[in-house]
Amino acid sequence: MTTTTVTGARTSTDDYATLRTTAGAYRITAPLVRITGDERIALLDQFLAKSGEFVDPDTVREALALNTDGSPFAVLLHFEIGDEAWLLPRTPVTEDQLSGYLAALDIPEGVTVETAPEGWGATAFEGPNAWSAAARFVDFDISGLTLHGVTEASVAEAPAALAHLARVGTTGEYGYLLLSNEPDAAFAAVLAAVGELGGAEVGPEGLARVQAEAGLGGYATGFAGLAVDEADLAWMIDWSRIGDFRGSENLVRPTTGSARLTVLAAPALSRFAAGVKVSAGGRAVGTVLAQAPSANPEEELVLALLDAPFWAPGLELSAPDDQDAERPLRTVTLPRVIARSLTTRIS
Repeated sequence: MTTTTVTGARTSTDDYATLRTTAGAYRITAPLVRITGDERIALLDQFLAKSGEFVDPDTVREALALNTDGSPFAVLLHFEIGDEAWLLPRTPVTEDQLSGYLAALDIPEGVTVETAPEGWGATAFEGPNAWSAAARFVDFDISGLTLHGVTEASVAEAPAALAHLARVGTTGEYGYLLLSNEPDAAFAAVLAAVGELGGAEVGPEGLARVQAEAGLGGYATGFAGLAVDEADLAWMIDWSRIGDFRGSENLVRPTTGSARLTVLAAPALSRFAAGVKVSAGGRAVGTVLAQAPSANPEEELVLALLDAPFWAPGLELSAPDDQDAERPLRTVTLPRVIARSLTTRIS
């Protein structure tokens, strides 16, 4: 059976449709981190898997942080805003986990690290019409805010608020993130803006489904204990950078023989439990790790760790569903759905 999460009177299917057709807003619950001081990049280079040496001001990038054993700890957004750096986890991590991780670093003299700085919060909004909502927060043509750019913003409901608008998202549709020291007012303003476009607040399941279709299923599920190569995160490592960073001595370069996280499509209403075996012609070739929420009525998406070469797209496989009936699965290419934003101009 398909399970549906309700957001007020809305369902996860409604939320999915909102993100795909107009604009959906949601609060960011992950802990923010503010880092100040001239040597903040030196601190970031101790643990981010891509060097910050050439990061431009007023930009945001996505970076991977590792544990000391070389396993992935978190995917983080790194903002450079004025003379401050901000971090925001993309993958599940608690405030205590993040604080403990950062506390183990060698903090350079003059650098201050604040986890969950008081009063600050973030709101995201995404969808093919999200750019129109974003235009309400700046005094210039919103098309001038390029992907991964950050700019000062204003919140009409709180004129004295500090706010920063970043063009960055998680769904493959247009995406924006609003940082503010008046987070409640900022969230209300974003809700009003998307509401005028026919959009709404969206819940985690509809969002997670769109993320999975964009190839970012790990944002909701985490890393499931996988190594960097297994989690298909090798592209987030700067393999040629100079200098060590946390976990780098335990990294192993991926090979074509590595098992790999793979997305598979299944018929609608199929449900698979984590841990069941994926088979090819009766031979076990992998394990189901998670299933994306069933917000898209067209099909189900399953995340599995598959042996080489069965992670190649277009292969017909199978696995037992929650009723122990063998159901067909097919490895697919990503993104799974063509984003409407690809044909919707910012104007």
